[in-house]
Amino acid sequence: MRRLLPALLAVAALSACAMTESSAITAKGVKREVPKNPPVAETVRGLTSFGHALFAATAKPGANAVLSPLSIGYAFGLARAGAAGDTATELDAVFGFPSEGPHTSLNALTRQIVTTDDPPPRTEPDAERDAQERTPEPPTVGIANELFTQEGLSVKPEFLRTLAAQYGTGVRQVDFAGNATEVINAWAEERTAGRIRKVFDDLPARTKLVIANAVYLKADWTTPFTDPPEEGATFTRADGTTTRTALMRREGFLPYAAGSGWQAVELHYAGDELAMWVLVPRAGGSPADLLSPAVMAEVAAGLAERPVRLAMPRWDFSTSLDLAEPLAKLGLRGTDYSGITDGARLDQAVHRANVAVDEWGTEAAAVTGLAFVVSGPPPPEAEVRADHPFAFAIVHRPTLTPLFIGQVSDPSARN
Repeated sequence: MRRLLPALLAVAALSACAMTESSAITAKGVKREVPKNPPVAETVRGLTSFGHALFAATAKPGANAVLSPLSIGYAFGLARAGAAGDTATELDAVFGFPSEGPHTSLNALTRQIVTTDDPPPRTEPDAERDAQERTPEPPTVGIANELFTQEGLSVKPEFLRTLAAQYGTGVRQVDFAGNATEVINAWAEERTAGRIRKVFDDLPARTKLVIANAVYLKADWTTPFTDPPEEGATFTRADGTTTRTALMRREGFLPYAAGSGWQAVELHYAGDELAMWVLVPRAGGSPADLLSPAVMAEVAAGLAERPVRLAMPRWDFSTSLDLAEPLAKLGLRGTDYSGITDGARLDQAVHRANVAVDEWGTEAAAVTGLAFVVSGPPPPEAEVRADHPFAFAIVHRPTLTPLFIGQVSDPSARN
């Protein structure tokens, strides 16, 4: 760790250098807008449906899994501002984006959910906590977006305007043939309080721009788990095998709902705006099925306070996804983002998320990174060389009336 610290400090210094005014590009004179009547409900329905579809496509039975539909939605929401042709249509279908685009909705969600625009402070891993005496801290929720472009790359003005007006951000110039990967990873580490230290393993020099989103959450339970844990409890895995674990315990009035083959309990975080739904299927049931929009809506409608005895384990794990293949299966196959800059094409899409839950609350983070290459104009399908006598016609296109016609037999002759 002592050897690693200087390297981390150096990376942080590189990131700080990339934030200088000389490397930042924003749409001049454009301020962050306050949306009027944004289609938030439609956007949330789309993200909920997309999250379930992606989870069902990627979560392996019997394995831990976590992902952030919000983080992926933000990253592709920014990309949607530069999507062209079929790619734009596919994005709307896969993510359930409103017909007018997701930008005003994501702007409004940021304003409603985020508690700080600053990088979140890091949690001390060995800090001692006393659930009996400790007062719950207000939640910390951060959502950060950034566009990294190759130095000298021209970004289209309309795309810059959308970044500034709806996402409150601009463009940071980096060198993808140099330290860009380190700068982007350092940005992610800073924006997730150190929980995610790497977005990309290595970006090839052909990369010309990256869209990145980070979502961070740290929230204490309104009422922590103060009952002595059940040590050595049996946890039965999906394949029928068992393991021993400690189960946190809590008893009292809690919002509870039940449906066909499932139970749900709602645990509030401090401030009561955030909550965790613990969704438990009957033995042998699929947890992924309980994340469907239909069941989620049923849970929301059915929650009512009643005496509940709750026992659940602590957990702390992470998931890394290459999004290209599962998104293609969901219908996103287009790669044309020439609305960002001419020739922009999506080359990589990655998502990393982690979550830790204990007696005191939850800490979670997610980062989504989209890397683009920029291709030159397509090769010509035909070559025309007017290097011998040729004809010309000047026509009125709507009527095809020839205004002038002629031929060029010797371009050097002036008479």
